[in-house]
Amino acid sequence: MGGTQLGLFDGLMGNASEVNLDKLQEEMQEILIPHETIQSAYKIIRDTFIFTNKRLILIDKQGVTGKKTEYHSIPYKNILHFAVETAGTFDYDAELKIWVSGSPMPIQKNFNKSTNIYKVQSVLAEYVLG
Repeated sequence: MGGTQLGLFDGLMGNASEVNLDKLQEEMQEILIPHETIQSAYKIIRDTFIFTNKRLILIDKQGVTGKKTEYHSIPYKNILHFAVETAGTFDYDAELKIWVSGSPMPIQKNFNKSTNIYKVQSVLAEYVLG
């Protein structure tokens, strides 16, 4: 992964917070394979986007308490298509959709208006196309 890709993460949006990579690497030990390392990770509202050297891991906290957690593991090579739908005048959210091989429906993630969804899309493009 080149410096340009990592540099894009540094400019991510206002409601995103960078996650402590050492702590996250330890927490994700059971999910990661040998020699897989977390390159960058960001928490956006209740979701966490983890970019490793092998795949994108999306962690989705669900329910009122957030105790139920769903993990999406997406190898970069399996991402066929992704799209950004920006917020309209009366909408509060923008949406990122990711189509994965073998699934007709995209994975959808919502972002509030303070999020620069174009930067997220740009980082994803670097991993998928780079």
